[in-house]
Amino acid sequence: MPQMWSAPAADGPVDALVSLPGSKSMTNRALILAALSDGESLVRRPLRSRDTVLMAGALRALGVSVDDAGADWRIVPGELRGPATVDVGLAGTVMRFVPPVAALATGEIHFDGDPYARKRPMGTILAALRTLGADVDGDALPFTVRGTGTVPGGPVTIDASGSSQMVSGLLLAAPRYGKGAEVRHEGPPVPSGAHLTMTVRMLRDAGATVETEPDVWRVQPSTLRAGEIDIEPDLSNAAPFLAAALVSGGRVTVRDWPAETTQPGDELRHLLAAMGASVSYEDGDLTVRGGAVHGIDADLGDVSELSCVIAALAAFADGPSRLRGIAHMRGHETDRLAALTAEINGLGGDVREHPDGLEIRPRPLHGGVFHTYDDHRMVMAGAVLGLGVPGVEVENLATVGKTLPEFGELWAEMLR
Repeated sequence: MPQMWSAPAADGPVDALVSLPGSKSMTNRALILAALSDGESLVRRPLRSRDTVLMAGALRALGVSVDDAGADWRIVPGELRGPATVDVGLAGTVMRFVPPVAALATGEIHFDGDPYARKRPMGTILAALRTLGADVDGDALPFTVRGTGTVPGGPVTIDASGSSQMVSGLLLAAPRYGKGAEVRHEGPPVPSGAHLTMTVRMLRDAGATVETEPDVWRVQPSTLRAGEIDIEPDLSNAAPFLAAALVSGGRVTVRDWPAETTQPGDELRHLLAAMGASVSYEDGDLTVRGGAVHGIDADLGDVSELSCVIAALAAFADGPSRLRGIAHMRGHETDRLAALTAEINGLGGDVREHPDGLEIRPRPLHGGVFHTYDDHRMVMAGAVLGLGVPGVEVENLATVGKTLPEFGELWAEMLR
């Protein structure tokens, strides 16, 4: 049986100062860019979590040296080669960023992961790799990339409405392709646009030439510069802590919040303000003070990783909420729309699933089991609900190790 975590209820207004480890999204992009660069790189203050350890392991399997013994990680590119086996776990960044790199190796690279990973959308990026000249066997996990040492590259048209990672994965490896790559999206809007902005920014910082226009990204063949890459704190992981200020009517400050960033978590300052929080920024710290929680009507398509916590917060609001633009969350670590509907309703809530999102009508909640489906964001949502509802038992706290292994300790410290 999965272990249950008794989510602690707040016995008064929270008043806490929180420091968060590095961004998973930035860390895994930095590792890819360093592996494809022209020399030794240092990734400063990376996140150490299941997803980033899996990325480091995938790159080692391909012949890259990743020294992660210290607080900063040292990466030395090597000759990319197989045969090798890559365990992607349940990490979207690993399953979608590493195959375009593996196509540059010589030999067979076999990919597989957790059971649910086999259900996550992969066909789009694997078909795109074949169009760019790679030899790929399969359209979903498990699959095999048969590398020849080079990828011709060129233009490719895809429907990336299932995940922006389809585009990012192609762009990150494109500087090493013979003709680079021109990736054109045709279809419904690409979700999580902030992550594409992050990919383009980090490529340019590494010396790549990237041109963009609506739904088109062009990367020229070039040499990526080795060097130092600084990782910001993970702002998306700040969501449950800042939400705690609203649930408890208290105050939470997150240290070292960047003044300017491409991280989608920065949108928290606007979303929480719309839900009734007082938000201030001073000397690199972001502070949220809670009051009455208001319902919200928001398109979260660009910041869908915040949706689980926002949905939990909306269950405490003084009016209904509508979360839109997040149909693609059905293909995340679990079907998050179905999971949130089932679990909040299981605690007495009123959540209705729509084709593009959720409608949440506040009702009195009660304790009970909150299943998490091996999804780290569901754990965070359960913790937020448990703050205001005594008796919430959250399934498998360890799942949050995917992006924030210290979550339990940080949560307890916040409430101490």
